[in-house]
Amino acid sequence: MAKPVYQDGNCSVLAVQNIISGKWKLTILWQLGQGTKRFNQLQRLLPEISQGILTRQLRELEQDLLIHREIYKEIPPKVEYSLTVFGKSFMPVLSRIREWGDDYLSAQTEYRTKM
Repeated sequence: MAKPVYQDGNCSVLAVQNIISGKWKLTILWQLGQGTKRFNQLQRLLPEISQGILTRQLRELEQDLLIHREIYKEIPPKVEYSLTVFGKSFMPVLSRIREWGDDYLSAQTEYRTKM
């Protein structure tokens, strides 16, 4: 099913939410931010994700212009995934989300030890 194109300039937060929604998209983007990866490399780095879900999330990220899929004409077939310019521009945001997550987990642990 094709996702809608986000044209309403007043809905930028909703557009971002729709683009990065999906249980694994942020993790996939984080891994690709560390460098180009093949499908099997991503599967090894994310063992909890099924092959079908990984395929779907990669296709959606490609459709949303955050990643690029490079197909090499060789035997056996070789496909690599990397960040696009848009994907790379999202990495500082993702780094900040990770920092916030670290702070949140620390505060949560501290709070629970006081209970």
